[in-house]
Amino acid sequence: MRIGVLASGSGTILEAILDHGIDVAVVVVDRPCRATEVAGRAGIPAEIVRRESFGADFDRLDYTHRIVDALEAHGVELVVMAGFGTVLDKPVHDAFGGRILNTHPALLPAFPGWHAVEQALAAGVKVTGCTVHVATLEVDAGPILAQESVPVLPDDTAERLHERIKAVERRLYPRTIKAFVDGTGR
Repeated sequence: MRIGVLASGSGTILEAILDHGIDVAVVVVDRPCRATEVAGRAGIPAEIVRRESFGADFDRLDYTHRIVDALEAHGVELVVMAGFGTVLDKPVHDAFGGRILNTHPALLPAFPGWHAVEQALAAGVKVTGCTVHVATLEVDAGPILAQESVPVLPDDTAERLHERIKAVERRLYPRTIKAFVDGTGR
């Protein structure tokens, strides 16, 4: 199965995916970032589909079409979101429905959205974690494929807790991707 990775940041999730022996056909990013360097070192093509605006004038539909075009140009069959900072619109789900995986720093359905770690701390929960799910048009609402808990410690800051969640994510996500590709994790 040809895998396309969508990334926006440091590339640590991409590194974990590659370290687990998962073949990646292309890495597509929405801004210049370290993930393209990670791809380059691994000999994987990387494309920047630049998001020109982060304001009210952002055309999400047009941008989504550009992302789909980039993925389809590389024959992608499975899309793996790896810290991708842009929520995509319906065309990506039309093209890859049921074949878009995402990871989220909470035990969904608790704390969906961008500030899950901060929300978990504000709620005073004793346990949070990491969820790998199939992405759907509704953000963080798709079928859950895997979860692992992470304790919330009394002196946790958002940064410390998020780092512990990321450590779990870098283990859980590649395993779940492999199981999905093998047909054992759906």
